[in-house]
Order: sequence, then C-alpha cells, then structure tokens
Amino acid sequence: MDAIAGHELLSFMNAYSGYNQIFINPTDREHTTFITDKGLYCYDVMSFGLKSTGATYQCLVNKIFAELIGISMEVYVDDILVKSKTANRHLHNLSLMFDILKKYNTLLNPNKCVFGVSSGKFLGFMISQRGIEANLEKIKALLDIQFLTGRVTAIARFTSKAIDRCAPFFKALKVSKRQIF
Repeated sequence: MDAIAGHELLSFMNAYSGYNQIFINPTDREHTTFITDKGLYCYDVMSFGLKSTGATYQCLVNKIFAELIGISMEVYVDDILVKSKTANRHLHNLSLMFDILKKYNTLLNPNKCVFGVSSGKFLGFMISQRGIEANLEKIKALLDIQFLTGRVTAIARFTSKAIDRCAPFFKALKVSKRQIF
C-alpha cells in the first residue's frame, strides 16, 4: 500500500472470473471429478473450491506481471492497480498492462474497472496520492459505537445499575467496564 503513495494517476481493475481463466492440465482433470445425477464430470478450468486455487492464481499473476509489479503495477489475486507518477505516463503504463493481458488471454470485469483517477478503493483501503486514507464507510461504524457508548455512560450517572443492565451490550462489543470509564 505504501508503494502507491506519490502517484498522480491510478487505475483499478478486477480480473473477470480470475480462477476460471486458468486451464487445468489434462492429466490432472481426473482429480477434479464430481458426480451428478446426469453423470460423471470434471473441471477443465480452475474452480474456486479446489485446493490451492488462490495460491495458483497469485503465482500466475506474479509471473505474468513480474516486470511491472512494484514499478507501475500492484497485483493481489484478481485485483490489479496500475499507478503512474505523472499523468503523461499513465496511458503508457496501461498499455503495457493490456499487452500482457492480451498475450495471456486474461479478461477484466468492466463493471469493476476505474481508469485514470487520483484515488479509489484497493483491497478495502482508500488509496490516493497521499497514500492510505481512512475509509469513511468503516469509520462511520466506529463513530456510531463511540457515540452510543458515550450516551450510555452519560445515562449511567442518573440511572442505578445502568452499566450492569448494559453489560451484555458492552460484552458484545468486547469493551470492558474499565475501558468505558
């Protein structure tokens, strides 16, 4: 994430059915056999439920993008980020990435692609030229909990055993009585 700081333009992409783009070696297909009421079948491509699917896909993207990772790209499983220090360089960096995708017949999910922006979400983090920023969606839940615990603490001054009555609530939040006061 820190490697993304200082880049003027970013493009966020997601591989389309990433695992399903990897063909299984014909000699290994029998290991994926499953039975249905219509007969015996096996997978031709990697399936999500197979052992080591994630690791296999990560190895693939690391291998095909080896020359660009850390320089103009960051990749984690099927999430792809193209980064450029200057706006002038961004089209060139995207072109390099698209050439590799074309060479390996890898498809992107157009609904999950954003090109040439200054910030966006990558792996659940808000990323911008300044680096990692707070994700407002996640912070809102924390602020709401703090607000609620503050209200309960204020009410506790006027209601006997309020903390005892709210103990299940605080236990659910994994907040001890000592942390509240």
